[in-house]
Amino acid sequence: MRKTTDRPLRRAITGRADLYGAGAAAALVALAILVPLLGSDQWRDSLYAASAPIFGSWDPHWGWGTAPAIAIGALVTLYGPGLAARLPWRTMLLAVWLTGLAWAFALAMVDGWQRGFTGRLDNSHEYLHEVGGVTDIGAMLRGFADRILDFQPDSWTTHVSGHPPGALLTFVLLDRAGLGGGTWAALVCTVIGCSAAVAVVVAIRALGAPDRARAAAPFLALAPAVIWLAVSADALFAGVTAWAVALLALALQPGRRRPIAAFAAGLLFGYGLYLNYGLVLMAVPVLAVLALRGVCRAAAAAAGVLVVVAAFTAFGFWWLDGYHLVVERYYQGIATTRPVSYWVWGNLAATVCVVGLASAAALTRLPGSLALPTRLRPNPVVVLSDWRERVDPAALLAAAGLLALLAADLSGLSKAETERIWLPFDVWVLAATALLPAWSARRWLAVQAIGTLLLAHLILTNW
Repeated sequence: MRKTTDRPLRRAITGRADLYGAGAAAALVALAILVPLLGSDQWRDSLYAASAPIFGSWDPHWGWGTAPAIAIGALVTLYGPGLAARLPWRTMLLAVWLTGLAWAFALAMVDGWQRGFTGRLDNSHEYLHEVGGVTDIGAMLRGFADRILDFQPDSWTTHVSGHPPGALLTFVLLDRAGLGGGTWAALVCTVIGCSAAVAVVVAIRALGAPDRARAAAPFLALAPAVIWLAVSADALFAGVTAWAVALLALALQPGRRRPIAAFAAGLLFGYGLYLNYGLVLMAVPVLAVLALRGVCRAAAAAAGVLVVVAAFTAFGFWWLDGYHLVVERYYQGIATTRPVSYWVWGNLAATVCVVGLASAAALTRLPGSLALPTRLRPNPVVVLSDWRERVDPAALLAAAGLLALLAADLSGLSKAETERIWLPFDVWVLAATALLPAWSARRWLAVQAIGTLLLAHLILTNW
């Protein structure tokens, strides 16, 4: 009898903590919106984000994607948790991917076909602008670093100069495969980007938490992040690195020998290093997987990374040279104007918009789910073994994603536009939604859907 009467009390206590987390996150977003409105015109202009903390402009609008987006949000909210719990595993994974794609495309169509999808990557600041000028891939790689700095006749365009050559190389190869132009680029980025949700679910299950994987699935399918997954090149980066972590988790499953999966994980992680310099921080989720599963077959993964590094180096591009030049280029532009005093926390407000209030609510459950030792023991092997048995894999992956983006924030090299730049980290923060109790899943999915719809219809984003 006591257990029955205690259950509503426990629900009330844990539910209240979730609300506090979501409320604090909502307050942070409200403050980030309000502060620029109260500041001087000169200070507000220095932010270079008309709808700070989101890079875009305030523009209430709707489009032919509005009705489908509302319908998808409602259907996932009502039926998502139940279907995720009972569908066969592979069918569920396919459903997550297709739902995420439909949700992303519908929200993109709120802005229209040209503005919302096909034209996103087809402007003078993007990668496609430089694709036609690459007639020799080897020469491009050898001379890439020489064109990073600004204010010279042959400087790369903004996005190309700010990333290693792997990003431009990807779009060049697409063009040479007959998939050139903004439409194909947008489609590839969106399809691969939305597959990151599947990778997160796969990783959680591979680390020994199938129920958590199914619990997170509808939240990942309905993530607010899809506003920027469709369309930005960072969606491609998120998909590549998410599958690197997922394949590593699969390779390290107990009782299975999967050196090929580990090697493939290394290849993807290595390629990620040449897509975005900041993706070196994806080492944090990788280390989380290794901490939980051990370092067996880590050599195969390391070999995959080294193959990619060796290939780019052999073709004439040294990663560290590029990185140092990019830091210099960064401060040649508006980074010197954007105030750190605002963006060091405004970045986090933008992240809340990407992961949603449900993720913020779930993050309050991380401390209790990480099973951190409360006292030291003489034998570290015993401590590690005990921790591995008690830690929640979903919580560990979410904490790793959170730690990676906090490191990016404190680096000072991320001031604004983090709603797209941090997508590779954000998808792992969304794993925290698996910690929310089943009885509250539909409520939090509704919060996610409503918040995403408001963002898509009130702000005309630049990505």
